[in-house]
Amino acid sequence: MIPTTEALRELGRILAAGGVENPTREARLILAHALGVDLAALWALDEVDPEPAFALARRRAAREPLAYITGAKGFWSLDLAVSPATLIPRPDTETLIEAALRHRPDRRTIRTILDLGTGTGALLLAALAEYPDAFGIGIDRVPAACALARANAARTGLAARAAFCCGDWADALAARFDLILANPPYIPSADIPGLMAEVAAHEPASALDGGADGFDAYRRIVADLPRLLAPGGLAILEAGIGQAAPLAALAAAHGLDATAEPDLAGIPRAVIMAAREKYS
Repeated sequence: MIPTTEALRELGRILAAGGVENPTREARLILAHALGVDLAALWALDEVDPEPAFALARRRAAREPLAYITGAKGFWSLDLAVSPATLIPRPDTETLIEAALRHRPDRRTIRTILDLGTGTGALLLAALAEYPDAFGIGIDRVPAACALARANAARTGLAARAAFCCGDWADALAARFDLILANPPYIPSADIPGLMAEVAAHEPASALDGGADGFDAYRRIVADLPRLLAPGGLAILEAGIGQAAPLAALAAAHGLDATAEPDLAGIPRAVIMAAREKYS
């Protein structure tokens, strides 16, 4: 046992040596997780056994994402389990939920939701939490991702309104939806080795790699939207840097109107698509 303050200092040194940003904050999170306490309880401890936390800190210093180490990540209003089978939910992706609420502020208007490439289930579950009359389907080609999303639905109390299926995008679906959400792979293949180490070395390549130009998944999804959108329905897709305009052009080529809305950094992130209005 050593003083808690000494343990935190040593954890910070391990993390800083690995190039981790904000090592002081992460040291507190790792120590609290290793001890099974929250941060408030951590400060009440005079001494701790630091060895389990040191082992976790060495993993983090090797640039394993903190969320994979703790097994959880917050998204929207939800606390979600994560695993290396899926991308870690990111604050940027919350822009899609914000856009849905701006365009469909009446919580009773959305009854059916589809989440393509659901991963942890983050987008679908966040949308279900906001639209209480809705039922949603999440699709992912990775069985372990579907299992994790299903567990997160139970974890968040939304299991009765969600179903998760393994599939190749929307190929197996013959239904229409009021709201379609997707954060598909959109990183050009050649750019993946240059991503930050936490992403390139640890997050699943299948959830990152969008093909040579980053648009392989977009082309598949957007082509299906006219048959998947219910009358008056919306599709909201996440776009990478510089991708919103060409994604909107792709939507237009399939008879959809599209607009883009920025994330908190001002990057056009959520591309909102709807069937083009027809005038007689």
